[in-house]
Amino acid sequence: MSYELDHAFLGKPHHQLPRRVYAAQGCDWQYRVDYERLRRQRLEKAREQMEIHDLGALVLYAGANIRYITGSYQGNWKYNINIRYAVLPRGGDPILFETAGSDMQCARIDLPWMHKTRGSNIAEGLKGSAAIAAGAKERKIDPNNDPGLMMRDGIRPAMTWQWAESAVPYMAERMVASIYEVLKEYGVEKEKVGIDNLDMPSLDAFRKFNINIVNGWPAMSAARVVKTIDEIELLKQSSTIGDAAMWHIKHEWLKPGVTERQIEAKVHELMLRLGCEIIYDIIVASGGNTSPYRRWATDKIIRQGDLVIIDINAVGPSGYFIDYVRCFKCAAKMTQKEIDLYKQTYDSMYAGIEMLKPGNSTADVAAKFPEYDDDTYGTVTLQQFAHSIGITLYEGMWISRAYSLSQPAEIKENMYFAIETFAGHPLLEQTTRLEENVLVGPDGPVVFTLMEHMEEAVGNYSRPGMHHPSIQV
Repeated sequence: MSYELDHAFLGKPHHQLPRRVYAAQGCDWQYRVDYERLRRQRLEKAREQMEIHDLGALVLYAGANIRYITGSYQGNWKYNINIRYAVLPRGGDPILFETAGSDMQCARIDLPWMHKTRGSNIAEGLKGSAAIAAGAKERKIDPNNDPGLMMRDGIRPAMTWQWAESAVPYMAERMVASIYEVLKEYGVEKEKVGIDNLDMPSLDAFRKFNINIVNGWPAMSAARVVKTIDEIELLKQSSTIGDAAMWHIKHEWLKPGVTERQIEAKVHELMLRLGCEIIYDIIVASGGNTSPYRRWATDKIIRQGDLVIIDINAVGPSGYFIDYVRCFKCAAKMTQKEIDLYKQTYDSMYAGIEMLKPGNSTADVAAKFPEYDDDTYGTVTLQQFAHSIGITLYEGMWISRAYSLSQPAEIKENMYFAIETFAGHPLLEQTTRLEENVLVGPDGPVVFTLMEHMEEAVGNYSRPGMHHPSIQV
């Protein structure tokens, strides 16, 4: 069950308004993020894409994809090491294969929506799971009277195969056998099965079972790139935490004599305290480290007059990212040359943002980026580009002059982008970089990152078109 909010007074839906931010905690007097709806709608979107891509099942190993369809999270360390997996069969609910032991017990406690077996006759409900039934028989357990087996058919033990040395082929076959059992339960073992990523031992094992595996990333990517209402609300909460960190950097922490790493440490502490799950990376580049841009913090001491680029990458409430950049001047006024570089970066970024409208294409956005090494080498530099963000830092769609101009993709409502530009010219002593997080609203872009820009550079700006919400034109 979910509810519709009354937006008559607000004028727009709540999720499209950056300054209307829910508290992360639940309460009885306000309808905030609806986590049941979040999980349900994410699963519905994955199922829709399975049908569009004609898949009998999806088999997922990437932690973010597993979380997307199951709501399961047991720490970032599990996200990309291929020791657990999930299967979404056509016509069925997702089945999570969790690492055995305490991890699986935690999952059974934490994820009641994953419990598929219901009613008093537990043994009857477990007939579909040969592995559980066989294990119970072997241990002489009556499934009807074993609370450890009750209501757990949606969570099963993962067969880990990584780093098993000579046992890797054996364990990989056991892993695929557990998947094949699910495919047979739902009668889709002969159909196309989408896989999100695969190592060579797994590939060999899938071939031995004659499973028709295909690329599952397009289906998951298409599901995740357009956000649900609750995903947008969570992204808004994350941007709020990021804004707070940027304010503290500019107004409290950025002083001559501190190191880049000390700024990074302060950001970590604040953002974790405000509700982030993990801090993915905080890039602090000052002075000469801005040109060429060094994309990691060092123990360099920040000097008076340094330009300082801060790039915040963190996982906010319920796994949704904040990723944006500000450039500050340490304890000095900006020179005219620095102002010109800042304006150049700001102009190209906001020209691209202006194109983030439903019905436009990625080519419309990329055409606003300045020529850079994307053009020179025909590849993505991750400096003059835009990327979709959600429960991963990079998901769904990248926009770059390397290919978007010639192979455009459609921009759709409720996509959510980080868009970033850079004045990366040779022979500069120091330079600027900026990034915003932007929702594609029904009428155009809505900027969610609200920390103001450098007033010396753009405070009284007269550029036609769109601006950051802090700039009064």
